[in-house]
Amino acid sequence: MRTSEQQQVPEDLVAQAADVLRGRRIAVLTGAGISTDSGIPAYRGAGARTRGTPMTIQTYLADESARRRYWVGGHLGWRAFTSTEPNGGHLALAAMERAGAVTGVVTQNVDGLHLRAGSTRVVEIHGTMRRVLCLDCGQVFDRRDVAARLEELNPWITVPESIVLNPDGDVSPESTAGFVIPPCTVCGGMLKPDVVFFGEYVPADRFRATESLLRGSDALLVAGTSLAVNSGVRVIERARRRGIPLVIVNREPTRADAWADVVVPGGTTEVLGGLARMLGAGALRPLT
Repeated sequence: MRTSEQQQVPEDLVAQAADVLRGRRIAVLTGAGISTDSGIPAYRGAGARTRGTPMTIQTYLADESARRRYWVGGHLGWRAFTSTEPNGGHLALAAMERAGAVTGVVTQNVDGLHLRAGSTRVVEIHGTMRRVLCLDCGQVFDRRDVAARLEELNPWITVPESIVLNPDGDVSPESTAGFVIPPCTVCGGMLKPDVVFFGEYVPADRFRATESLLRGSDALLVAGTSLAVNSGVRVIERARRRGIPLVIVNREPTRADAWADVVVPGGTTEVLGGLARMLGAGALRPLT
């Protein structure tokens, strides 16, 4: 696990946040910033990596060469992506759930680290890298099975000793010449990772699950997101309609700071760990 950059944690603000949240059922919204201490870079904020042009669903569907580039880079990055481990921020939220303080987590991340940390009620609003879908027949596959088929079809592909991850868990491939994308084994159709591409709508059932979580909560804790993506803003808007307290933890300013009861400008590992201790969540431990 990679340690976070040293940053002075504003203990008075953490204490204020704990006072707001204490005794409440807390729903949590997280973004890329909670996973940076696990070695997965964020899109935005200090130290964020410059991104290339993101893959859109329109390009993916229409351009075979773009699909090949996506799958080569996505496969190499996925191999490295799956070696990352939950950090203290993930563990703190799981501990708060075990203690009965957190009702669940809505995450914009596709890395699966909340589940691996031990959180049990997780809404992966942008999907997950663990699954692959057939766009023609709807069959769902385990990413590991698709990866094995991909390597059988492309035996030349190897995982470099040192891979620099992009925020979506991919890398920039040097070449896609001769690369074969595995087809669906049920209908021969086009496969796509179960993640929401740019230009694609978030499935309605994920918003319904999010709304259900908010209805069962009386506070919202936002951690590690600047709320630049509309799906996160929609969660904030629903919390505001209910009039429940809002606490934000993020290194950089967010679009919702003006609405928050408390804003803690700090790293999620340190601040969420502090909140867990103040709320009596007990030991931080991964799921075993």
